[in-house]
Amino acid sequence: MRKEEKTLRASGRKKIWIDLENSPHVPFFAPIIEELETHNYSVMLTARDCFQVLELVDLFHLSCKRIGHHYGKSKMLKVAGLCARAAEMMPAVLGEKPELALSHGSRAQLLLSSLLGIPSVTIFDYEHVNQGFAFIHPSWVMVPDVIPDEAVKLDKNHILRYPGIKEDVYVPMFRPDPSIRYKLGINGEDLVVTVRPPASEAHYHNPLSDELFNAVIEWLSSKPGIKIVLLPRNDKQAMLVGKSWPRLFAEGKIIIPSHVVDGLNLIWFSDVVISGGGTMNREAAALDVPVYSIFRGRIGAVDRYLAASGRLVLIEGVDQVHTKIRLVRRERPANPKRAGGGALQAIVGGLVAILERNSEIPQPEAK
Repeated sequence: MRKEEKTLRASGRKKIWIDLENSPHVPFFAPIIEELETHNYSVMLTARDCFQVLELVDLFHLSCKRIGHHYGKSKMLKVAGLCARAAEMMPAVLGEKPELALSHGSRAQLLLSSLLGIPSVTIFDYEHVNQGFAFIHPSWVMVPDVIPDEAVKLDKNHILRYPGIKEDVYVPMFRPDPSIRYKLGINGEDLVVTVRPPASEAHYHNPLSDELFNAVIEWLSSKPGIKIVLLPRNDKQAMLVGKSWPRLFAEGKIIIPSHVVDGLNLIWFSDVVISGGGTMNREAAALDVPVYSIFRGRIGAVDRYLAASGRLVLIEGVDQVHTKIRLVRRERPANPKRAGGGALQAIVGGLVAILERNSEIPQPEAK
């Protein structure tokens, strides 16, 4: 959906407020927004300035209200920032008057929608993330089928489900663009390993993930013919990596894209993916690209499902970096297989069912 299309608001259309807090939310919600508009719903978008969210908003030609930023790692700063962003969003939300608030775990949206009495839907695919506040919970949650009811802190009658994984929503729309190799300076002889460092500022971060990341870089740097494409989460992380391995950057062994890139396209033209974050791991799994997880927080049901089916390899210790990871050139087809299992249709269908309910949606009690 392009900017000019999103500025046209037909009168009488029910409006949904979607908040984009993190970079994976942009490709995830883009097809959902388009599908909702085909059902004659209007969408209001807000986005936080952090983790390349705004760059991806521009890449996907979305129009949004840009409100707030990342406020730091400490719990006190996170709470203060959450309240500040909710307050900043209030005038825009009051002016737009949405019927439903929708996000993939935006706590600022959940706080504000609760204060304003707006029914809310929170989608999440990692059950160990904070699902709400002590006394504030979304009206509905939507999760992948593999997450059990008991892992969700809400009455089961307010739990909606979709098949597969969240990456199935947008991966089927992906079309490869081989020019990315030229833009990144990668030749046909390089074995490309895309690496995503751990989310060191997340509340669920485990320092062992950092140890695994360091071990991966050291091991890959000793291998000839390897090109490491590194995707730091922010400028601070990029500077830290640059200071830690200046020789590898000077030699061109490690490259960091100078601009935001289509993550799916980079994964598709990689031979191996190693990531400390869940979304890139699952995107690679959805594209059938060999992927290794160095995430060492609590392993969620989705990653356990992917690991059990052989689509994801969990690296659980430094010794497994060189024993489990296989550096093999990938023979890729011309295009990825088209799978998805109806995730997009299930999510939009659930939202439509909520919006078309005749009675007011009650605020559920937490378990």
